[in-house]
Amino acid sequence: MRWYLTGVVVSGFGTTAMWLVSGVWVKSLTGSDSLAALAAFALWAPVLLGPLLGPLADRVRRRPLLVVLDLAMACLLPLLLWVESADRVWLLFAVLVLYGTQGAVHDAAEQALVSSVVDGRRLGTFNGLRMTANESMKLIAPLVAAGLFAAYGGGTVALLDAASFAVAAAVFALMPVREARPARAASRSWWGETAEGVRLLRGSRVLRPLVATGAFTMLLAGVNGAAIYAVVDRGLGQSPAYAGVLYAVQGVGSVLAGLVTGPLLRRIPERALAAAGLALFAVAMGVRGALPYEATALAASAVIGLGMPWVLVAVMTAVQREAPAEAVGRVAASANTLVMAPNALAIAAGAGLLAVTDVHVLLPLLAAAGLVGSCTLLLTTEPAGARHAGTIPRR
Repeated sequence: MRWYLTGVVVSGFGTTAMWLVSGVWVKSLTGSDSLAALAAFALWAPVLLGPLLGPLADRVRRRPLLVVLDLAMACLLPLLLWVESADRVWLLFAVLVLYGTQGAVHDAAEQALVSSVVDGRRLGTFNGLRMTANESMKLIAPLVAAGLFAAYGGGTVALLDAASFAVAAAVFALMPVREARPARAASRSWWGETAEGVRLLRGSRVLRPLVATGAFTMLLAGVNGAAIYAVVDRGLGQSPAYAGVLYAVQGVGSVLAGLVTGPLLRRIPERALAAAGLALFAVAMGVRGALPYEATALAASAVIGLGMPWVLVAVMTAVQREAPAEAVGRVAASANTLVMAPNALAIAAGAGLLAVTDVHVLLPLLAAAGLVGSCTLLLTTEPAGARHAGTIPRR
């Protein structure tokens, strides 16, 4: 699956660049902070439609679907060269919504493809490497995107992203994978398949607590993200730009997290890894809020970067292991919606909480809640006969 990881790296670079520039582009054209924030919402909103979009990844072969999705974005993004004034910002928003929709289907198809071709005992390692590849791009792409935008404008970044999608499509097309024709679903109606994905997720005693933990983690992460500038200003006495340093250190922690995830999942179940990740994230969040020192803030950021990906990789790996082969796409899309949606909501809630609560109190309280959530997951009874990460046969 080296071809697959290459495609992830290439498309991840362009995607990170475009996501960073979109809000800056809107702000530069309109001068509106609200519209700039809506750019991020336009990208996030389609995640809420994950259960409806997921069945597409189960109705067709996944590799050709990835190729078509990437080629579609490669053709669509050059239209943004036309966005040169405030009265054309509507086109940017329309493309961003389609971008988010493509991403939701693409992610579901990726997870389904990986579950069908990667040995179950190597899923944790593979997902960890995928996380490392994505996070590595987040360390490089923002610098390139910022430089290109400052020198040549947003259209150049859009062309860079279009090129990355074209290369990713070529890589996926060349990937030596043989896929069987998807099994016919019991219900061929779109609504029936959507409901089935939700039902399978809700009915799994393995997936249900893991997805709930992932959602809770991202809820805390949203508030933590909203509090970053308060930590930098009130706690560390630094300028807002210092938040970039903390995010960079967090990114380094996430790269390390991806590298060690595989070895850990060969020794412990996904549930234990998720609980450990949530505990690390919670402790680091509380320390960064309670101790106003630069060294502790940097160390805590690295630990946040280490712990949070463990939760997400544990959820992803469990979905790939537990979902029926013919329904991985729709189950993965439903799980992704449940895990990621709270993050967007919590960012807004965090802004409100910071208006009435001191950050040095808020973050330690959230840390305590996170530790309770971690212990709750560990104490949840493991289903009889639940499969261990190291004993899953190849699909």
